[in-house]
Amino acid sequence: MKKVRMISLLLALCLLAGCGQTGGAGISASSSDDEEAVFIDEVDMGEITLEDEAVALASSPPAVNDLLLPVASGKSVKSKGNASIDYSNTADGYVMAQYGAANSKRMKVQVAGPTTTYTYDLPAQSWVTFPLSDGNGNYKVTLLENTQGSKYAVLVSASFKVTLKDEFAPFIRPNQYVDYSDATNTVKKAEELAGKETDPLKKVEKVYDFVVKNLTYDTQKASTVKSGYLPVLDNVLSAKKGICFDYASLMTGMLRSQGVPCKLVVGYAGKAYHAWISVWTEETGWVDGAIYFDGSTWQRMDPTFASSSKSSAAIMKYIGDGSNYTTKYLY
Repeated sequence: MKKVRMISLLLALCLLAGCGQTGGAGISASSSDDEEAVFIDEVDMGEITLEDEAVALASSPPAVNDLLLPVASGKSVKSKGNASIDYSNTADGYVMAQYGAANSKRMKVQVAGPTTTYTYDLPAQSWVTFPLSDGNGNYKVTLLENTQGSKYAVLVSASFKVTLKDEFAPFIRPNQYVDYSDATNTVKKAEELAGKETDPLKKVEKVYDFVVKNLTYDTQKASTVKSGYLPVLDNVLSAKKGICFDYASLMTGMLRSQGVPCKLVVGYAGKAYHAWISVWTEETGWVDGAIYFDGSTWQRMDPTFASSSKSSAAIMKYIGDGSNYTTKYLY
C-alpha cells in the first residue's frame, strides 16, 4: 500500500509541475470516442468544424544515404486548384499533401483511417508527409482551408484502399511529427551512438541512454507551448531539453534513421497527456515497453519519466506497469 501511495504521489507532483495538461493547445488528432478530440460537423456552407487538442506535455518531477525518405511520386494524385494529395506510396505507409501557392489562411489535412481520424496542420508551398497509422484498410484524406473561427472548407479529398508491404511501414520513414529528413545533426548523432552495432535492441539501449542522460524536461516550454507545435529535432538535440513530445520525437527519429521501426505514441499516463515510444525488431516484434533489459523482460520505453525522475525506483516501476498507459494515437 505504501508503494502504491508513493507512485500516486509522484504522479501528482508531475501534474502539479504543469506537466500533464489535458486541454488547450496541441497535437491535432482524433477518434470518435475521445471527448477532447477534433470533431467533424457538416454545416450548410459545405464547411467542417475542427478543434485543436492538447500537446503531449507530461513529465515526472523536475548514415544519411541509407535513409528511407518519402517522395511524391505523382502516380496516384488527386488535385483541385492548388491543393493536391499524392497517394502513390500507400504500400510504404504514407500519404503526402501540398498546397502549392502562398496562402495566409490556416490549412489542415485529415487522414481518416479504418478506426481513427488524424488532423494535422499543413504549411503552404511544400509537400508534407503523413503516416497511415491505422494499417490496412480504407482511408479518406482531405485537404481543408480555414474560413472563419473553427470552420474549414474542403478543397480536395481522395479515397483509397491501403495494403501495406509490412506492418511497420508507417513507422520507419520521416513524417510531419518525426521529421528527420533534414535533421543532419540528429542523424549523425544516432549513427555515432550506434557505431558498428547491428542488433536493433542494442541501438535502442544506446539511443535511450543518451536521451535520458542528456536531456532535461522544459517546464517553461510546457507552460507556453501553442497549438500546432511540432518538434524540430536538431533544435531539441542542441537545446538538450524539451517536453515529452520532444523526447519521444527525437528518439523516434534517431531510431528510424538507424533502420529500427519505431512508433511515436501519444496518449495518457494516468490522467496526464503524454508521449512515449514503441520499437520493433525481427526477433521480438513490437516491443511496447522497452527501456532496459532487467534479466528477464524489456521494460516500458518512456524517456521523459525516466530522465526527469533520474530513473528512481518508484517511477521506473510506474513506467514498467503498462496498465498506467492508454494509447490514443500513433505517428
